[in-house]
Amino acid sequence: MLLARIAETIARHSMFAPRQRVGVAVSGGADSVCLLHALLELAPRWDLSLSILHLNHGLRGEEARQDAEFVRALAARHNLPFLLREIAIPAGADNWEQAAREARLAFFRETLASGAAARIATGHTRSDQAETVLFRFLRGSGTAGLAGIRPVVTGAVEGAIVRPLLDVSRPEVEEFLRAHAIPWREDSTNASLEYARNRIRHELLPKLARDWNPAIAETLAQTADWALAEEAYWESEVARLEAGHLVCKNGAILVPVEPLLGLPLAASRRLVRRAMELAKGDLRGIDFRHISAALAIAASPLGHGRFQTPGLDVYRSFDWLRFGKPGFDRLETRNYRSPATVPGTFRIPGEDRIITLEIIEKTSPFQTLQGSDCVYNEEMGWLDFERLSGPLEWRNWRPGDQYQPVGSSGEEKLKSLFQQARVPYWERRHWPVLTNGGAIVWARRFGPAASLAAGPETRIRLQVREMTQGNPSRTEIV
Repeated sequence: MLLARIAETIARHSMFAPRQRVGVAVSGGADSVCLLHALLELAPRWDLSLSILHLNHGLRGEEARQDAEFVRALAARHNLPFLLREIAIPAGADNWEQAAREARLAFFRETLASGAAARIATGHTRSDQAETVLFRFLRGSGTAGLAGIRPVVTGAVEGAIVRPLLDVSRPEVEEFLRAHAIPWREDSTNASLEYARNRIRHELLPKLARDWNPAIAETLAQTADWALAEEAYWESEVARLEAGHLVCKNGAILVPVEPLLGLPLAASRRLVRRAMELAKGDLRGIDFRHISAALAIAASPLGHGRFQTPGLDVYRSFDWLRFGKPGFDRLETRNYRSPATVPGTFRIPGEDRIITLEIIEKTSPFQTLQGSDCVYNEEMGWLDFERLSGPLEWRNWRPGDQYQPVGSSGEEKLKSLFQQARVPYWERRHWPVLTNGGAIVWARRFGPAASLAAGPETRIRLQVREMTQGNPSRTEIV
């Protein structure tokens, strides 16, 4: 019996909790009308409070208006609250199906946020599942895509969108409605072969069923079930790998190359895919080619590489892969300069780090810093304040910059120091240097200029201390 199978699907996936408010998304088509009547029958089992949601995106004019009135009448007949959202998607939109989907999700999010519903039920069926799996396979999706339509949606509305009809086929839906003399509306666009999904529904699937496998729809739905179980395993595994391998820094996701390449290929692909999702905000437009390209530059003996996709910039430098949004290294947003006040604090642009300058006078022998308190020894960590002249200024490193750090036999270009220290390209962008009358007297990591470094005889020292903003426990004297 259809209702028993729907109830079993609801229970198996824990779609509802007792006494929840459930918004039923009803377009007026057979699937959503069947969903509504099924939930009207099953609601007492969980003591659910139902309401009806309808979105009119204005693409079918009078036909869409009649759909809305049909659904409004359904709500009135069953004495259910009716929530109508009307929007206008431009007729010339590049991808109106995607625009309509985003509008539906926005409507659902607002309904959930308002408290009008704690769950949104949609009428996706096993037939929709088969079409989705085949559509994604033809586009080159991996296992995640082949998992198809999930019974319970995860993501921005995690756990709140549920699909009670996912084990029911479209012919079964129509048979149920006819058997109970329940009317529904037909969307005229469902017959148009202009849309890829309709061509799959009306042409490709029937041909495959006729010429190859009469049970093709069931086979594809079973493939989704199999892939969904695989995805459930990988989601927990990737969460574990993410905690140990991914670093979020300055709005980008960094992945260490050597550990990444040490993983099994299946795991490294998943980890790269997750890094792309975190950096971009979604996986739209990301496919196997992009994941393979990222792993290829990670494995390159050259130690560097870069490629871009819409919404994502993938960059290899030395021991790291960086996933971020395009445009982070534009010249117009890279350079900065600012007067350095003593004492004073300077926030490094584009980073969550600050540098403080502090005067320390010698009233007793200076204490030698130990262990992690200082990244250099005492002489390298300080400037002799009395030997400085002219204005002090903070600015970022520029091509051609050079100076002689403590321990060097002569002047060296900062670019050469970066190479020796294996500093990734993206970290150099806002790399701070301190200048005195235009000459570099200190650079991050490489310390004071040799001619101005404090020594045992120094009476007044200038301490340069860098720390994470808002977290003084993470400091280092540099």
